[in-house]
Amino acid sequence: MDHAAEAADANSRSAGIPAPVNNHTFQVDLRGLVDLLSHHLYSSPKVYLRELLQNGVDAITARRGADPGAPAAVRITADGATLRVEDTGVGLTEADVHRFLATIGRSSKRGDLESARRDYLGQFGIGLLACFVVADEITVVTRSATDAEAPPVEWRASADGRYGVRVLAADARVEPGTTVLLRARRGCEEWFDTERVTQLARDFGALLPYDITVTGADGRPAAVGDTPAVWDRTYATPTARHLALARYCEDILGFPPLDVVDLDVPLAGVRGAAFVLPSAVSPAMRGKHRVHLKGMLLTEAADGLLPDWAFFVRCAVDTEALRPTASRESLYDDEALGAVREALGSTLRAWLTGLAADDPHRLARFLGVHQLGVKAMARHDDELFEVMLPWLSFETTDGQVSLDEFARRHPVLHLTDSVDEFRQIAPIAAAAGLGVVNGGYTYDADLVRRLAVLRPGVVVDRLDPDTVTAHLDAVEPVAELAAGTFLALARSVLDPLECEASLRAFHPVAVPALLLDGRDERNERSRAQAESEASDAGDDVWAGILGSLRGAAPRARLVLNHLNPLVRRILTVDDAELARTTVEGLYGQALLLSRRPVSAKENALLNRSFLGLLERAVRTTATEDK
Repeated sequence: MDHAAEAADANSRSAGIPAPVNNHTFQVDLRGLVDLLSHHLYSSPKVYLRELLQNGVDAITARRGADPGAPAAVRITADGATLRVEDTGVGLTEADVHRFLATIGRSSKRGDLESARRDYLGQFGIGLLACFVVADEITVVTRSATDAEAPPVEWRASADGRYGVRVLAADARVEPGTTVLLRARRGCEEWFDTERVTQLARDFGALLPYDITVTGADGRPAAVGDTPAVWDRTYATPTARHLALARYCEDILGFPPLDVVDLDVPLAGVRGAAFVLPSAVSPAMRGKHRVHLKGMLLTEAADGLLPDWAFFVRCAVDTEALRPTASRESLYDDEALGAVREALGSTLRAWLTGLAADDPHRLARFLGVHQLGVKAMARHDDELFEVMLPWLSFETTDGQVSLDEFARRHPVLHLTDSVDEFRQIAPIAAAAGLGVVNGGYTYDADLVRRLAVLRPGVVVDRLDPDTVTAHLDAVEPVAELAAGTFLALARSVLDPLECEASLRAFHPVAVPALLLDGRDERNERSRAQAESEASDAGDDVWAGILGSLRGAAPRARLVLNHLNPLVRRILTVDDAELARTTVEGLYGQALLLSRRPVSAKENALLNRSFLGLLERAVRTTATEDK
């Protein structure tokens, strides 16, 4: 910068005027960009054939837009070393070649984006680069159908980013269209094998509307197409249609469907079928669906096509309007896909409600496998929940019954927090007349609480120790007075374990003791255990924090069953040592029945009580032998 320019720049800065910006052009490493797009955008080398098919089909579509009677064919020739793909499409002039083939990201289908989405398969201008996954060089010979005077043109490109263009003699290619020639890179010959190419062409292009063939070294062409799609064909009866779709599912998706649901969303041009899985799957497993775009297979593992709750089906569809990602191996999650997802979800809900109304046998068979999926749906769909109430079963103190039936028997529904808590308390609660639902299974607690909102007369309450104890029979005052000494000893033994002892009478008689602790008690016990461990480890800061969180939760309680003969004998023990050991033994047995995690302190108690009782038994036997 000269002195005058420096002075002008200084004056500009002092006046608050921004300094001028020096613009530069991005420097692009073309070889690196080609490598990135051709080797890292796509998940498998096989997509190279899909991209070649796509270009051929789009070229034919473009030509037929101006000339509906134009020939429509894609001819593929493969011999294990080379691959030739020839189409009868619109072709390119020399100017088109420079404009489209030599400019990464520019597509001849982008002039009208909405039209491109409607009529063409590709819109990104990078598909041809997929060929560099399997070949080091791409040769294209093309002749335009839109300019009769334009000569044929050859475009030759290499993976290092170089390309050349030359005009050919008029007789080098007489008919309009395009031919792509590839020679297999060393190690990639398998992708040019005739059988492999034929299978890939059928996978990708079976539903394409044009004549596509693959010819091998024997010179015999094999047809690829299988149109119309199985869901678009006309059948004599609904049963024949169902059987044809079921065969398709078994052949293509690999399983015999439990049922088949037709899918049709006209506004999005989506047609196909949903196939109900024959066995249960995890709700966390995302559905992998087979999606065709205008006949071309886009992916066999699309997710996001259905709502998350519809994990019990796999779909096969063809779509006209949904957008693919740049790699064309998944769907772009936009408003259109969201609308389709909602519409397909509504179709599945309607199918279920139809089964409930018209075909209980099929519904029962479906629920026998996929009840969890229906419960997942019902949490967010009150209409479906109402329809399915008579059919959804829950584990209760009355056995495995529908929630609708159980609510009619019990105006108050008590919920347990876990499966183990339910199994511990169920026999006692049933004998006491309590209506308890196992809330430990996925979605069940949510649905029970939802029922209280939909049915004003139903009350739902979390099961806690006070509720259970209140429904257990009190013993006669004389009996409780006689057991006072033992109960006082029991309370002193259990005090370090944050547990109290009480005496009640309950069924079944075979249960000597019941350990009751609710969520608050469990949380407090976990906090106290963590505080103790932190203190033992010398972490005074963490122990202090946990200590400050100490709550006023009620203690757990060990309820002794006065109806149990063993307990009645234990209550009369006057040997303090033996009484202590029996209390620990009863606590340990009740603890194991509760199936909750055992702390280090409780584990020591279990060992001590077992060894104490064993020692007492051996000592008594030895005395009797003398």
